[in-house]
Amino acid sequence: MAVEAKNTIVEPIVKAFDCLHFIDGKFVPSVDGKTFNNVNPVTEEVYGTVAEGSKADIDLAVAAAKRAFEEGPWGKMSVQERSKIIRKVGDILEARQEEIAQLESLDTGKHLKFSRHVDAPRAAANFHFFADYMISVGTEAFQDEVHGAINYGYRRPIGVVGLIQPWNLPLFLLTWKLAPALAAGCTVVIKPSELTPMTATKLMEIMKEAGVPDGVVNIVHGFGQGAGSAINKHPDIAGIGFIGQVSTGAKIMEEASKTLKKLSFELGGKNPNIIFADVDIDEVVETTIKSSFTNQGEVCVCGENIFVQRSIYDEFVEKLAARTRQLKVGNPFDMAYDQGALVAKVHYDKVMSYFKIAEEEGATFVTGGKRPEGLDKGYFVEPTIITGLEYGARCTREEIFGPVVSIIPFDTEEEVIAMANDTRVGLSNTIWTNDIRRAHRVAQSIESGLSYINCWFVRDLRTPFGGTKDSGLGRVGGVHSWEFYTEITNICVKL
Repeated sequence: MAVEAKNTIVEPIVKAFDCLHFIDGKFVPSVDGKTFNNVNPVTEEVYGTVAEGSKADIDLAVAAAKRAFEEGPWGKMSVQERSKIIRKVGDILEARQEEIAQLESLDTGKHLKFSRHVDAPRAAANFHFFADYMISVGTEAFQDEVHGAINYGYRRPIGVVGLIQPWNLPLFLLTWKLAPALAAGCTVVIKPSELTPMTATKLMEIMKEAGVPDGVVNIVHGFGQGAGSAINKHPDIAGIGFIGQVSTGAKIMEEASKTLKKLSFELGGKNPNIIFADVDIDEVVETTIKSSFTNQGEVCVCGENIFVQRSIYDEFVEKLAARTRQLKVGNPFDMAYDQGALVAKVHYDKVMSYFKIAEEEGATFVTGGKRPEGLDKGYFVEPTIITGLEYGARCTREEIFGPVVSIIPFDTEEEVIAMANDTRVGLSNTIWTNDIRRAHRVAQSIESGLSYINCWFVRDLRTPFGGTKDSGLGRVGGVHSWEFYTEITNICVKL
């Protein structure tokens, strides 16, 4: 793929900064003074340090959150008062979108176009949505004429919540969990990904500015085996919201089981993109470029397996390849490019290892399969299309989570449904067809939590989001988030 050979950094208006914990309204170092390096994924240079949290730091953060929940003003505020504060967080995020977007691209390596159009605005939208939702949501009531009584549901926040967050959409996904937790009246301890600490830290400044009381939201940076494990095991944390790998989710479940915490998991997937022969191929190619390579493929609902009906298979491969070759990889702050860098060396090495696996499995690389020419520094990978693999090969079964897709032909509706369901994960799928009956039939037959028909990455915050099988536990969005962050008590009154 022809890529312009330059790696000149366009200086952003924001600067990298050292990240401290945020506990009880103050930025503080670790109890033991430990730190680790924050590495720029574009230059591979250290550009800051991050406080490394341990059980001692988690204990302090949980104690602050518990005090804020039981003794502070947060639980005593009216719903309307809390809503105003939550809305103000969204307002400040909206006003500072460019700063937030640039910090996100600096920390993750993703292109600024994506940070501007997705990460920053959706973070603000999460707070705005739940600020409105919390003052409109009701609860159930049942009139019992047999016993002359009425039953009604009373909802209360579950208490202190732990949020363990991923690196691919750091602020967007954090606020997706944090906004409803605060709207429900919970207090929170957050462990951001150790790879992307800056926007979560910046959010704490915004929380303070918006008037969120001290102790309501706390951050402890660190690693899963340290700070993360301490959250999982802490007896005063009532629930954990986690987005990440299946293996990590299993570990969290094991550690949290000792104290029977509520769990909400979104654990990724290997999402099928199913294309029937009756479609407008040009239209499908334009969306498939996005569902394959948006954010370097580091989006949980990206379609890594593209199933194409055999009669249009060759034409589709040719057109998708031609469109893919137009994508330019490089400096995420240069608008001439389309795709930035992967988040870190450990992830870059993982993605590159699958190219070797694909070769061993007999794949054909239609595009990509290597580092772009001229980019000797940074975790850059060419957008890659693989063909020639039977479904069942490792590259078609295991989540790569990079700019890599496999295209697989199919003949019948029954065949493609069987292949799509032959997996331990089930987060999302995309179906392309002009046959409305088939669209519904296939969507209802595939075992996943989310199905897009003739579209991709369209999100309505009222609707349920989450995976089936190994892709997660529970749902978020609208009432589904509300049910996780609250407990309902049935109150029976004899009339």
